[in-house]
Amino acid sequence: MASLTSAINVQVDANDKEIATNILKDLGLNMSTAINMFVKQIIKTNGIPFEVTNPKPSRELKKALKEGNKIIKEIEEGKRTGYHDIEQMFRDILDED
Repeated sequence: MASLTSAINVQVDANDKEIATNILKDLGLNMSTAINMFVKQIIKTNGIPFEVTNPKPSRELKKALKEGNKIIKEIEEGKRTGYHDIEQMFRDILDED
């Protein structure tokens, strides 16, 4: 029995399409093959074959970012020393003894 095919017309950003096409080419695939692989995986997994989430920063990351912002503010206010030179930082640390 002959295999029936059906066309899918999808609108994507032109730049995204070009980048994806080049990546697929490096993998030895074309867009049609990649999309067919995706559709087969949807069927096989009975859903999207990868996690689709809206990641939220963890409590620890939020705390670290807040602390980092506080440190930057203190450096800008002259309350804390900031360094662009690691050798100077080590000289200052070793001189504290």
